[in-house]
Amino acid sequence: MWFAALKNFSAAIILCSFFGFSSSAFSAVKIGVSDWPGWVAWYVAEQQGFFKKYGADVELVWFPNYTDSIQALSAGRLDANSQTLGDSMAPIAAGIPLKLILINDNSAGNDALLAKPAINTVKDLKGKTIALEEFSVSHFVLVVALAKHGMSPRDVKIVNLTAGDAAAAFLAGRVDACVVWNPWINKIISSGKGKALFTSKEMPGLIPDALVARSESIKAKRADLIGMVRAWYDAEKFIRENPQEAVKIMSKVVGLSADEYTVFLPGTRFFGQKENLQAFDAGNAESLLKIAPTIEKFLRDHKLLEGTLDVAKSLDASLVKEVAGVK
Repeated sequence: MWFAALKNFSAAIILCSFFGFSSSAFSAVKIGVSDWPGWVAWYVAEQQGFFKKYGADVELVWFPNYTDSIQALSAGRLDANSQTLGDSMAPIAAGIPLKLILINDNSAGNDALLAKPAINTVKDLKGKTIALEEFSVSHFVLVVALAKHGMSPRDVKIVNLTAGDAAAAFLAGRVDACVVWNPWINKIISSGKGKALFTSKEMPGLIPDALVARSESIKAKRADLIGMVRAWYDAEKFIRENPQEAVKIMSKVVGLSADEYTVFLPGTRFFGQKENLQAFDAGNAESLLKIAPTIEKFLRDHKLLEGTLDVAKSLDASLVKEVAGVK
């Protein structure tokens, strides 16, 4: 999950969105999927026959590069995409007609700030070197962790490295701490060379992974998308009740063994119907509207977001509510 994707968001994509071919011309509803547990789980819905169960004509389109999927949605080559709220803000602010219609999950431990065993608290990181990928969710996690302890990024020395390189630098002892996600978290903790000082579990709601659809596709293919919401709830239940079977399906999609993929499940809080209704409820403390300002501030502070943003208008709770039978 990358906020860094926004850094490459260009005017060309915006123009393609308005002058390219419309996604509503596709027969099946085309959904972009990338390598994150809450999105790979769509293959559980597909392989368990949940799409067919609810009459949803769905084509899952795999993107090895997450950024490419965001651009494909913005350019109208997809009906919907699996992407974060944060990565949806720049396209929406630029006038791309997108709506968040379902929350798949929240990161709940799969992203973490790790430090050497001798470092016991976040405050102990003052003046220390921390490896992470700048402008990514890892960067966001660090900013939130520091703020919760009365600190800012100016209190530490950030070393800009990809997640894999950040983990390698930490394990080699070249930096004092790193912010990465699984499977690197598990590898570092298992090595005995590091421990978690702060994880995404301590910032509930702030890393929402969603299904984001084009407005015209919601109108043209509403029945298919309603079927997808219903299928998602069945998939969430299947993962919860049959984790080993689910892991076998998900691990094959990303080319890992079931044992390797198992580590991702505990750090992923999959959202069922109840959690989705709460996410779209403005009165809930962890709702999308309540957490959006924190994400927006991070993006604007790092010049990753331009233009006016009205998050409320980018949320479409109607499908979730229709499935739940509430107004």
